[in-house]
Amino acid sequence: MRGSLRQQTEGTWQVVVDVGVGPDGKRKKHYETVKGRKADAQKRLNELLVALDKGSYAPTGRITVAEHLWQWLDGYVKTNCSERTLDGYSAIIRNHLIPALGGIPLKQLQPARVQSYYGEACDKLSARTVHHHHRVLSESLKYAVRQGYLGRNPCDLVDPPKLRKKLMRTLTPVEVDVLFLSSTESPYYPIIYTALSSGLRQAELLGLRWRDIDLQSRSMSVSQVLYKRRGVCQFKEPKTAHSRRRVAMTPKLAVYLEAYRTERQAFYATLGARLELDDLVFANVDGRPLDPGVLSHAFARLVRLAGLGTVRFHDLRHTFASLMLLRGAPPKVISEALGHASVAFTMDVYSHIIGGMQEDAMRLLDDIMPVGKVAENPALFRRYSLRV
Repeated sequence: MRGSLRQQTEGTWQVVVDVGVGPDGKRKKHYETVKGRKADAQKRLNELLVALDKGSYAPTGRITVAEHLWQWLDGYVKTNCSERTLDGYSAIIRNHLIPALGGIPLKQLQPARVQSYYGEACDKLSARTVHHHHRVLSESLKYAVRQGYLGRNPCDLVDPPKLRKKLMRTLTPVEVDVLFLSSTESPYYPIIYTALSSGLRQAELLGLRWRDIDLQSRSMSVSQVLYKRRGVCQFKEPKTAHSRRRVAMTPKLAVYLEAYRTERQAFYATLGARLELDDLVFANVDGRPLDPGVLSHAFARLVRLAGLGTVRFHDLRHTFASLMLLRGAPPKVISEALGHASVAFTMDVYSHIIGGMQEDAMRLLDDIMPVGKVAENPALFRRYSLRV
């Protein structure tokens, strides 16, 4: 039975509705007290049942922050975000937000309590991590406001931890040479060379197939990416329309990939197989996808042995962008190559490099401008000043 009425006293009725299974696996019931006639109580019961059928049921103040967070994950995040985003949000909610705030009734969550949580969390975690917690909590409470659970979002009245801009590690041209020399015999050299020459993300490189490589037009298409989720490598479509793009190749990269494909074809022939268009460009010996974690660890070890210090695989993408900027490539071209949503975002990310380019820009202007001349007859200047 989904709903029922029970008279409590004369003119007072209790409405009971079964609202399903809660996050703890137990069935939940919604209780309301209605004053008036039985017909009034029946009308309210019908309204609640219709809301349940339409998925617009809004619980009363009995719901806790924990219950709301789980409902938000299951009802919104799961259907509107990627699986990786769902996993990340779930971990933050399960390991941090619920232990700290989960037991508070949703309607009683105050900005002061949220602010206090950020302060407590910053004692153990970095400001950037706590800022992620703020973003997840704020997004979930925005959803609560839209659904009518809350009148306003408590996070709007809270100051999250201030973020210091993370210093970006990029390789200098000399360090790029060192990296190439030290990795020539590495099985990861092909993907390292392509990463530095194209600026593609690791996931985009790992999802690249030979059918995505057009050597005649010297371009490559980003049409799928590879991520590792819960220990399993999965292919996905690029997250945004900007990520799904065609990227031009340098002539040297086109020549290299043509030679690399010939080498792979010869290798497959020794195994009695053919290199197909749907085969991955960068793969294990048996053709299986490279593990992202293994690649990252192997790269970190390689650069450490090369004496380059701490460099992440993702820093190859930053190096590509910085070298392009330093060589005078238009920011819009670089933004499109990187798959950024806007040129403004690219300019913001690499503002420190652009700032360092001012001296070079001034030297270029200096080559164009004529030499300034001081007036040889100061009396002419005095007469001109008097007329003005």
